[in-house]
Amino acid sequence: MKNRRKKQNIQKSYACKIFGLIVAITVIAVSGGVLLKRTITESPEDTLVEYMNHIEKKEYEVMYTMIDSDEKVYLTKEEYIQRNSKIYEGIEVSDIKISHIAVKEKKADTVTLSYETSCNTIAGTIQFDNMAELKKTKQGYKLVWQDSLIFPDLESDDKISVTTSKAERGEILDRDGKMLAGKGVATSVGIIPGKLEDRNVSIEKIAELLEIDVETINNKLTAKWVKEDSFVPIEIIPKVEEIDLMKIQPEEKTLEEQDCQNKLLEIPGVMLSDVEVRTYELGEAAAHLIGYVQSVTAEDLENHPGEGYSAESVIGRSGVEKLYEKQLKGKDGCDIKILDSDGEVKEVLASIFKEDGMDIRLTIDSDLQKSLYEQFKEDPGCSVAMNPYTGEVLALVSTPSYDNNEFIRGLSSEKWTSLNEDEKKPLYNRFRQVWCPGSTFKPVVAGIGLKTESIDPKEDFGNEGLAWQKDSSWGSYQVTTLHEYEPVIMKNAIIYSDNIYFAKAALKIGSENFMNTLNEIGFNQDMPFEIAMQESTYSNTDKIETEIQLADSGYGQGQILVNPLHLASIYTSFLNEGNMIKPYLKYKEEASGETWIENAFSKENVEEIMQGVEGVVNDPEGTGYAAHRDDILLAGKTGTAELKATKEDTSGKEIGWFSVFTADKSVDKPILLISMVENVKGIGGSGYVVKKDATVLDEYFEE
Repeated sequence: MKNRRKKQNIQKSYACKIFGLIVAITVIAVSGGVLLKRTITESPEDTLVEYMNHIEKKEYEVMYTMIDSDEKVYLTKEEYIQRNSKIYEGIEVSDIKISHIAVKEKKADTVTLSYETSCNTIAGTIQFDNMAELKKTKQGYKLVWQDSLIFPDLESDDKISVTTSKAERGEILDRDGKMLAGKGVATSVGIIPGKLEDRNVSIEKIAELLEIDVETINNKLTAKWVKEDSFVPIEIIPKVEEIDLMKIQPEEKTLEEQDCQNKLLEIPGVMLSDVEVRTYELGEAAAHLIGYVQSVTAEDLENHPGEGYSAESVIGRSGVEKLYEKQLKGKDGCDIKILDSDGEVKEVLASIFKEDGMDIRLTIDSDLQKSLYEQFKEDPGCSVAMNPYTGEVLALVSTPSYDNNEFIRGLSSEKWTSLNEDEKKPLYNRFRQVWCPGSTFKPVVAGIGLKTESIDPKEDFGNEGLAWQKDSSWGSYQVTTLHEYEPVIMKNAIIYSDNIYFAKAALKIGSENFMNTLNEIGFNQDMPFEIAMQESTYSNTDKIETEIQLADSGYGQGQILVNPLHLASIYTSFLNEGNMIKPYLKYKEEASGETWIENAFSKENVEEIMQGVEGVVNDPEGTGYAAHRDDILLAGKTGTAELKATKEDTSGKEIGWFSVFTADKSVDKPILLISMVENVKGIGGSGYVVKKDATVLDEYFEE
């Protein structure tokens, strides 16, 4: 009996201890219908650490339950949550660490702890020593609330101030220091609601002039902050400069913008004011190259944590703006201060200095870029230009284009839809893509034939007329050409752009030699250039599959696809003793050519090729003679690539090409220019491109 009672007492003792442990471990508080769980321990140190751990999780209601109830008389839950959330979230606190906790003073029911705190904030790391008083209660230790729990010197009447100084985004400059992207001025169209007359009619008229929805305007006018005398920004439009209106023949677009602004000002309640914006000086002429910036999104902030972006930041979306985003953006300055009740600075908690973004200077020649755009702006196509000796890229143009300034001012949904649905694809960056090169590829094939010793440049391949096939195994398939000439040697074949000669040449070279040499000169590999370009390829599979495909590849058709800048780099070997020069975009004070591929062809090879490409432009029978000049020796190659479903197809497109370059190294302004137009059928073939490039070169050499 005695033993049974003893056993029962032991069981009761265990039950009490377990129940006590459960009570000590978990307390459930009901607040606003939400169950808040928190751990209660016997240790004041653990209580302090737990309290601090809730801050990053924004669990302010749980934190409130950890404060001694006697202190809550002076602080409501709403006041507590507002005070803590506003401070911690305002300074973007993260990675809070508590260390070196020690008992500073211990009384009957209270303990004072000293500790060190470090945390990351919008203005950098904050570190400080602090003290916390905890009171022992039936529910475990509770914190005695003081504002100094947040920061040691913070008192109840003090405020935390966060001030930022915006970093200036760096400018993008051309080779001569002319601004391509930087600070500019636009016109902000705003409405003062209280001055609007016949509100609905006025808003409809404003919407019509700005080409936006009435709903868009009404949404802005009904924002909570708007008062009758507020200036409510509605739209940003181009600023009309007086100097542009004073021209003898102002541009039609400028006159239209001036007329629109005059009509807006006639509406009572409408005001125009200047506003600073990111401006792109060349607009459409360089949009694909320079790109544009836009305001950051929630997704951007998530993808770039700790990189200094805020809801007010912008970020490069495309082109050079995106490529050099880190250098251009700079770093905003920020101060976190304690201000007393009079607004005076009591303490600076953290500070980082503003660092303006770097300027990026490019090798681009603005005038050449503009000139090429103006010539080809109506034609789907692209142009690349470079200094063939240094590798400096002088122009990268894709047409048709879009005005990147519209993305800064705010692109309407209608305009965005229009750009995306335009059959000419103005948003499509063509200079980054690969295209069938047609006869511009023939000098490359000539180089391969000479390098592999498959072709003797003096060998006469014989006059086959205007159509040829190897033998009857080709069925009805024939290679056709446009001109008959004699002797049928390499130089003449380049000048007369003979498809039959180069089909035969490819067969002599053989598919293995052909593919291996193309791989050696950059096919099926990334080009070492700042902007990613699509890889040039010679087959839709991993090899040239058939004899006919090989023959077609010899004159730049078959499945040959080449990036224009890559083709330009191959052409540099003709001027650099067979070495291919690496193209680059970021300006260097001392420009000197860096070899990308050494000995792409031999010095002797390129001398043979140069005879042909010089003849293309300077021989009256040459296909590029329309670009001939008496003052400067030019060389080059035309090309027309036929894109058709079958040999009999007459509805296919014809891609027109012209590759042209200065052949004399002593010329003051050396240039290698390649232009491509997607369809020249019915407008003069490659001759259409030759004439336009000739005009561009006239302007380039006259500068």
